[in-house]
Amino acid sequence: MFKSTIMKSCLPCIEKFLPDGNVACASSGRGTSSSWSWRMPAVFLFMLMGTVCGCKKEAPKAAAPPPAEVVAVAVAPKTVPITTPFVAQAESSHQVEIVARVNGFLEKILYKEGEVVKAGQVLFLMDQKPFKAQVNASRGEVENRQAQLWTAKANLDRIQPLAAQDAASKSDLDNAVGAVKSAEASLYEAKSRLEKAELDLSYTTIKSPVSGVSGQALLREGAYLSPVGQASKLSYVARLDPIWINFSVSQNEMATNQQEVAKGRLTVPKNQNYDVEVELSDGTRYPHTGKLSFADPSFSQQTGTFLVRAELPNPKGALRPGMFVKVHVKGAVRPNAIVVPQKAVQQTANGHVVYLVNNKGQAELRPVMVGEWVGDEWVINQGLKGGDKIIVEGFQRLAPGAPVKVITPEEAAAKAAAAAVKPAQPAAK
Repeated sequence: MFKSTIMKSCLPCIEKFLPDGNVACASSGRGTSSSWSWRMPAVFLFMLMGTVCGCKKEAPKAAAPPPAEVVAVAVAPKTVPITTPFVAQAESSHQVEIVARVNGFLEKILYKEGEVVKAGQVLFLMDQKPFKAQVNASRGEVENRQAQLWTAKANLDRIQPLAAQDAASKSDLDNAVGAVKSAEASLYEAKSRLEKAELDLSYTTIKSPVSGVSGQALLREGAYLSPVGQASKLSYVARLDPIWINFSVSQNEMATNQQEVAKGRLTVPKNQNYDVEVELSDGTRYPHTGKLSFADPSFSQQTGTFLVRAELPNPKGALRPGMFVKVHVKGAVRPNAIVVPQKAVQQTANGHVVYLVNNKGQAELRPVMVGEWVGDEWVINQGLKGGDKIIVEGFQRLAPGAPVKVITPEEAAAKAAAAAVKPAQPAAK
């Protein structure tokens, strides 16, 4: 039976190689025993070489896999707000250096370093004794000059009637008038020296000119102060409310914005009325917003940037001079922008790509040029147009050209909700 089966399956191949085309098969009863006997070696040879003769039947082709189910959304142009981030640094809106204005010794430090001080609060006190003595001396000189003026005026009052009656010479009258004028000038000079002495005395009480946070005291009690040189610097006071936030815009960024505006792809607020939000180092948002208050028209050759300043209210002093923060400049909009969800964009070694559904219902890999982030969406500057169907879920296992079945995000959410709510299985008996 085994030989008969093999012979039937290999008969076509054997007939090709036998000389006369006759095949003797015991199972069929055809041919003679002599013809079968000399052909036996060839028959067994072909039986052993069944794989060579090509009698094996072809395997059936595998069925094509069903289309992969993906979630896709249609791209629609829209106007989106643009937020531009910058690294910035806080600066006091009014920082004043506290310096000595007269020579003398520092007697007391009357403030706590680093605390917030008020305008007019006494910070340092110098030794006032020599200055008070000078004031007293100047007052005595003023009184002396006043007495001399009184005497000169009295003498003039006596000579004037006599000169009118020719009882005194014209020269005597002139001398009396000159004495009065000289006494008046001396009195003015003495009063000026008194004012100078009183002013110097007031300088020994060093007050804060503004309200703000105070700096470290650079000199200690007993140090000799001078209005010139390093001995004059005592500390500083920095106003905290409002606070300035400085950041830099590069020359390339400035040029790119100008080109975008010229092409109509970017619209800036009127009069450069941008809003500025501050993000602190821990990621929290500062509760107050500000406005741009200054943009340096000069280009810095050292940094290659333009200095821009924003002013924000700082009533609680949360922002301190020197702090590094992140600012978000708002106000510009991009009209007719193409935006897609961030999760739909993939980054490869050759750039960013997205999967979309073409007209044949197949997945297509499309390179794109990305722009700014807008919330959880990404602005696409180049590569997409309105109406394109972008795959947002299910593209991870796709290959370009693979057939896909598109469902909407709402349908995907409904399927997920239905899968989450499973009916209770009956208890096994």
